[in-house]
Amino acid sequence: MDRGAYISGVQCIVARITMKATLILFCSVFAFPFALASLAHAAAEPQVFPTSAGPVKITPLTHATTLIEARGKKIYLDPAKPVKFTGLPKADLILITDIHGDHMDPDSIKDASNPNTEILAAPAVVQTVTTAKPIANGETKTWQGWTIEAIPAYNLKRGPAPGKLFHDKGRGNGYVLTYGGKRFYFSGDTEGVPEMRALKNIDVAFVCMNLPYTMPPEEAADAVKAFHPKIVIPYHYRGSDLAVFQKGLEGTGIEVRLLDWYPK
Repeated sequence: MDRGAYISGVQCIVARITMKATLILFCSVFAFPFALASLAHAAAEPQVFPTSAGPVKITPLTHATTLIEARGKKIYLDPAKPVKFTGLPKADLILITDIHGDHMDPDSIKDASNPNTEILAAPAVVQTVTTAKPIANGETKTWQGWTIEAIPAYNLKRGPAPGKLFHDKGRGNGYVLTYGGKRFYFSGDTEGVPEMRALKNIDVAFVCMNLPYTMPPEEAADAVKAFHPKIVIPYHYRGSDLAVFQKGLEGTGIEVRLLDWYPK
């Protein structure tokens, strides 16, 4: 081989190596955000619970917004921004707990609905969401194999000013949803009120904690101890230290599941 051909061959090999390295770097850089997105999604994977009527799948969307699925039916709890409902299934039923914008969002309700969607909500919500049917504290309704109980959700001591509360008693609902013998509790905006502490036979509890509006994690843990669900999942917890909540339930036999309700 002459010198010119040798140099040309070396240059060709170097060029191939450079192109391959550039391609690997390009793929790595552009794949990295998607890998992070996958990790964030994995942190909020749907939770599936067996029941005598078939599995119930519960998917955290953000903050208080939750998708519940069973036997082909879709239930949204508190559909609200920043969730984008384009590409998500339309609701068969929507449940709304309170009048604040992170629970009652008319735009999101519209986006999550189809012409056949039914809506159940606290009576104060019905004043704005006029297509909803009221379900007041203490009432029970049935829907498509589900039993829906409205549990009082309110503040005991926290409010925007002396003598005022963020959530007045009688206005907002938590919900106990029973399906196939399993009982699922969603607290709504509340402190550890007597009605929560008196709950019985809860299989899975979704419990709020965020100051100044509801309660700190140590108070939430104390309330959970009182009604002793089999599983508890913190939600509506922006700014809270979940390690404090988890530590408060050590040794109780209650399974604590920590999910990511605030994907980036």
